Amino acid sequence: AATGDYAAVMDVDLQDPPSLLPDMVKAIEEEGYDCAGTRRVTRQGEPPLRSFFARAFYKTIHQISDTRIVDGARDYKLMTRPVLEALLSLKEYNRFSKGLYEWVGFRTKWFEYENVERVAGQTKWSFFKLFLYSIEGIVAFSTAPLALASIMGVLLSFISFLSIIILTVRELIWPHSAYGWTSLVCVFCMMGGIVLLCLGILGQYLAKTYTEVKKRPIYIAKERSIKPFN
Repeated sequence: AATGDYAAVMDVDLQDPPSLLPDMVKAIEEEGYDCAGTRRVTRQGEPPLRSFFARAFYKTIHQISDTRIVDGARDYKLMTRPVLEALLSLKEYNRFSKGLYEWVGFRTKWFEYENVERVAGQTKWSFFKLFLYSIEGIVAFSTAPLALASIMGVLLSFISFLSIIILTVRELIWPHSAYGWTSLVCVFCMMGGIVLLCLGILGQYLAKTYTEVKKRPIYIAKERSIKPFN
C-alpha cells in the first residue's frame, strides 16, 4: 500500500536495526542500486538445532532451485518503486517472500549485521512453523520433489529387474534355490517402482500446471523508454 518512491519493510520489534536505513538510502540514491537488503552473519541466541536446520535449508534450496536465496537474508529491505511494482505484480496467494525478492531480480546491495535481541515481544515462529515455512519455500521455487518420485521409481524398478535376473540365473544353476518370499519381494518392488515412476510422470505434468496457475509475469522490466500502446 506504500505510495512513495521508496518502500521499506522491517520488523516492528526492532530486531531489524533501523540504524541501517541511512546507509540503505545512500546505496540507492548515490550508488545506483535498486534495492538494499540485509542479512544476518551470526545466529547468536538461536538454539543450535534451529541454526543447523536453517543452514541446511539454504544449502538444499541452492541445489534444487534456480532462484538464489542469500543465506541469512532478512525481509528487512528498502526498495525503489520499480522493485515494489514488480513484487506487486506477483499475484500468488502463498508467498515465500525471501524467494520472491530474489526472483524479481534488480541490483541489490546487501548489508550485514550481527543478530540482536528484539526490544519487545517474543517470536511466534516455532521450530515446527519454520519447518513448514521451509517446505513452502522449496515447493514454491522448485519442482525437484516431484521429479524425485520418478528417479526413485526408475532406481527401484532397475534394482528389482536386476534382482529378478540374478534369481533366475541362480535357479537355473541351483534348482529350487529361488522360490518363496524372495521372488515375491522382487516382483512387488518392481511393481512399486513402476507405480512410483508413473506418479512421477504425473507429478511433472502437475508441476507445469502449478507454475502456470501462479501466473508470474514472464519478464520484469526495470524501466521503459517507450510507453505501451493502449
